[in-house]
Amino acid sequence: MKPFTIDTTNGICAALFIFLGGFFALQSLDLEIGTAFRMGPGYFPLVLAIVLILLGAIILVEAVRFESEPIGHVAWRGMLFILPAPIFFGLTVRGLGFLPSIFLTALIASFASGRMRPLTALVLSAGLTLFAFLVFSYALGLPFRRFGPWLPSWPAL
Repeated sequence: MKPFTIDTTNGICAALFIFLGGFFALQSLDLEIGTAFRMGPGYFPLVLAIVLILLGAIILVEAVRFESEPIGHVAWRGMLFILPAPIFFGLTVRGLGFLPSIFLTALIASFASGRMRPLTALVLSAGLTLFAFLVFSYALGLPFRRFGPWLPSWPAL
């Protein structure tokens, strides 16, 4: 009989998924759940938490059945630039406005790759900003401040 072993990498991943899913499931129970036809504010977070728990259980079963590769090199540069980018956007979107925040967020995130050149990053950020402006402002007609109070007056776009 084969001895009982758990693959460490997948076991940690499964435990993390199950823990986070359980945490968010408990948090969503404080909100009104509702039904599938009349969803309350806690319905969707609860469903997502249950999906996360199920994915964790599937990964846990795989961790018991198979041995995986050890964890290799961690891309610290990517984490250093990608993780703060949406936080930066959330903190500056009201003060700078939508367009400058999108531009700067894309600029920050673009340097997660060591091969990104400054001119390429600027062009990529400008293109993403233009795309977001066209989609959210014109195609969807969402009412948001394009430029915020932290900047001098800009012409209306």
